[in-house]
Amino acid sequence: MALCVAAAGKVIAISTTLFTLSWTHSVEKTEWAESWQVTPQGLELTQARVKGSGAGMDPGEGARLEDGWWVWSPGLPAVPALVLASSGATVSAWTLCHSGGCLELGARADQPVRVEACQR
Repeated sequence: MALCVAAAGKVIAISTTLFTLSWTHSVEKTEWAESWQVTPQGLELTQARVKGSGAGMDPGEGARLEDGWWVWSPGLPAVPALVLASSGATVSAWTLCHSGGCLELGARADQPVRVEACQR
């Protein structure tokens, strides 16, 4: 399986089944990171981490503090795709990291990003 990232009129196929999506919350200026897995059912959120809480970003049920991060496993069903908004006016872009490196996504306004399992 592979991960497809569509942004700015281009599609990039990444040979990976695991990736991390991270960003800085626009109001709280706090780091947030999520670990995802590409599965035949879609994209599965396996773990979420946040450096603090507030403004709608409270740690999830069962969260535990590890090295300054609140960490938990959301236990949600897989989703077919992620659509990442991009206003160009937030504190940070999205960062998608995988075993081969990292990509900055959605740094400019009006460039939404779609992340999904590549179709064969």
